[in-house]
Amino acid sequence: MTADDTKAGTGTVPAQRRAPGPGAPAERERVSAFVSLSRVMLVAFLRDKSAVFFVLLFPLMFLLLFGTLLKGASSPHAKVEQVGAVRLLDSVQGEARAGLEHVLTITRGEDEAATLEKVRKGDLDAMIKEGPDGTVVVRYSAADQVRAGTVQGIVNSVVQQANQVASGKAPAYTLESSRVEDESLKPIQFLTPGLLGWAVAMGAVFSAAMTLVGWRQKKVLRRLRLAPVSPGAIVASRVAVSVLTALVQTAIFLVVATMPFFGLKLTGDWWLIVPLVVCATIAFMSIGLLAGSIAKTEEAANGLSQIIVLPMSFLSGSFFPTDDMPGWLKAISEALPLKHLVSAAQSVLSRGGGVMDALPTMGGLLLFSAVLTAISWRLFRWED
Repeated sequence: MTADDTKAGTGTVPAQRRAPGPGAPAERERVSAFVSLSRVMLVAFLRDKSAVFFVLLFPLMFLLLFGTLLKGASSPHAKVEQVGAVRLLDSVQGEARAGLEHVLTITRGEDEAATLEKVRKGDLDAMIKEGPDGTVVVRYSAADQVRAGTVQGIVNSVVQQANQVASGKAPAYTLESSRVEDESLKPIQFLTPGLLGWAVAMGAVFSAAMTLVGWRQKKVLRRLRLAPVSPGAIVASRVAVSVLTALVQTAIFLVVATMPFFGLKLTGDWWLIVPLVVCATIAFMSIGLLAGSIAKTEEAANGLSQIIVLPMSFLSGSFFPTDDMPGWLKAISEALPLKHLVSAAQSVLSRGGGVMDALPTMGGLLLFSAVLTAISWRLFRWED
């Protein structure tokens, strides 16, 4: 190659500037395909509002929920009642008293039996009274192990401080703590009502919502509308199946929980759990009916049901106590049917409750069902 050829650009290209080999275009095509497919998948994901919600926003909702529920967990506050004069507590004054009342709400009572009954029902976390020879007696409920431990730890700390003041002498006070329940009772006694309530709610909400949407999509509702079958018969049959399923679910729960391995001991009028579950199933089905009336697809109905059931379970105390919730969350919790089902189930299954502990809850559940069913009826449609 001459210098003139080089200047004119007609000569051969030098080795270091030679065009890439035959494998390079294929590599570029693979990279281009990867980038294009990734872009298409990303756009499809962002356009799918349900996917965006459940991948990004749904987990965030639980972060906010748990963050709010457990915000005050580092400083538990317990409610106790002092029966009669207790020199140990009465002697704590000034800043020490303010510090004590920061972690304990102390009320006064004179009827020991009535106070113990409040502890059994969960209205109080513990009872404190003075025994002979400076003994401080603490009676607590095993329903909430965290609060029981908190009360015992705080009272024990006060006892030790009082004894340190009288150093060089015999201890002025001793602590005696015990449960108000039978010592043979196990944690399953307090887990069963909450988990049972959650299971009943989940089954009733999902069955009503998925059935309604599925029948609408498959044109079953249209056929039923044209058939010589009354809407009441259709609704009654769906309710009957859901109630039967819930009762079988309840029976399985109780049979398994009462096995020696778990050791659930049924107390009080435990048979009241049957009408409670029936009323609760009807109430939760009304929630599913509302979800099914709004949702257009089975996927949407499933997602909407999840959004309703899971937060309701945590706010209602199905999995852990909610006493440390902020006041506004407690107000929301009181409006949820699962909250009242769990409380009534705990009362009749674990706390020796009777008819008057279950009857108001059953009435409230049926009233809740009537209101939501009326709303759902206005939103109901036979076809898409």
